[in-house]
Amino acid sequence: MSAVVAYLDVAATTRVDPRVAEVVLHWMTEDFGNAGSRTHEYGARAKKAVQQARSFLADTVGAKTEEVIFTSGATESNNIALLGLAPYGEKMGRKHIITSAIEHKAVLEPLLHLQETRGFTVDFLEPGPSGRITVEAVLERLRPDTLVVSLMHVNNETGVIQPVAELAEHLRSTPTYLHVDAAQGYGKVPADLTAPIDLISISGHKIGAPKGVGALITRRRGWEKVPLEPIMFGGGQERKLRPGTLPVPLIMGLYEAAKVFHENREAWEREARWMREQILKALSATRFHLNGDQEHTVPHILNVTFDQLNAEALIVRLKDQVAIATGSACTSASYTPSHVLKAMQLPDDVAANGLRFSWFPAQAQGFDPQPLAETIARMQPQQD
Repeated sequence: MSAVVAYLDVAATTRVDPRVAEVVLHWMTEDFGNAGSRTHEYGARAKKAVQQARSFLADTVGAKTEEVIFTSGATESNNIALLGLAPYGEKMGRKHIITSAIEHKAVLEPLLHLQETRGFTVDFLEPGPSGRITVEAVLERLRPDTLVVSLMHVNNETGVIQPVAELAEHLRSTPTYLHVDAAQGYGKVPADLTAPIDLISISGHKIGAPKGVGALITRRRGWEKVPLEPIMFGGGQERKLRPGTLPVPLIMGLYEAAKVFHENREAWEREARWMREQILKALSATRFHLNGDQEHTVPHILNVTFDQLNAEALIVRLKDQVAIATGSACTSASYTPSHVLKAMQLPDDVAANGLRFSWFPAQAQGFDPQPLAETIARMQPQQD
């Protein structure tokens, strides 16, 4: 890859922070013990370190240490949360679920599975052009048999922040649980996740941790646990919800990344907003449409459709300047219109050609948006 290619695809993944990589290597090569080994100091050190990581992550969302379950990432956390609630829903006759049509496939596909194979009814709410689901729209669909509402924190394609904190306050007095996929929002909009959300999915590689580690927060209501059943078996680790040897190096990498991000979040936000302004200023020389409510968005994600330009052709043309994407990394290889932009009821030519720019300032140092904008402007047909 050419050194001049700027990386503006952090919504897909981030570079591992060097401080994080150092910590991961330490727990791979020096303190390499199994946290489940109780007969020697190697295991004891690993167990203590994991508990420190668990405690810190719990603090960042206002949860208790024992409410943090380590997983391989948000996809697994989503599956445990949604498929793990299903047996309780079947037992109690509560087989109605509310979600949005703009969720990540890691939420949509488990819910479609429940609908198609286990008789659950799922309402997929569409947000309209704002890309933001309203609390009122959710509450209007609430029923006595609604088991769970699953609503993402920050949309991975548009960056639009969903009203999960407000929704949590409304649902807390009902028997309906709230699950939030916070893969894109964890660390970036921290106050929202301290609301009384029952289940929160976290992914490490969105904040500078390695791929393959995340967490599920399972917040109690008073003394009541969320009635989850395991979807995997063997070993009994993580309160029997996620069996398997704990990946101590990855967990410690997630811990370090969360600490680094927490300590530098204000500077990160300030720099991300500055970069956003520079990109938009440069793009003013082009004809474009911003997709999603710009009053409720994270500072580091822009979804843009350029008038009369094909998104895939544009990506090919820009590949030597910048790394960007058409949408979710899990689905962008299919070259189909974004399900998110389609659910926002945008015109077909807009929905089919949205481009996502997403950045961490430290991972895009030296990026000058002006040449990028000039290339795009030259590609656009001249107006009469």
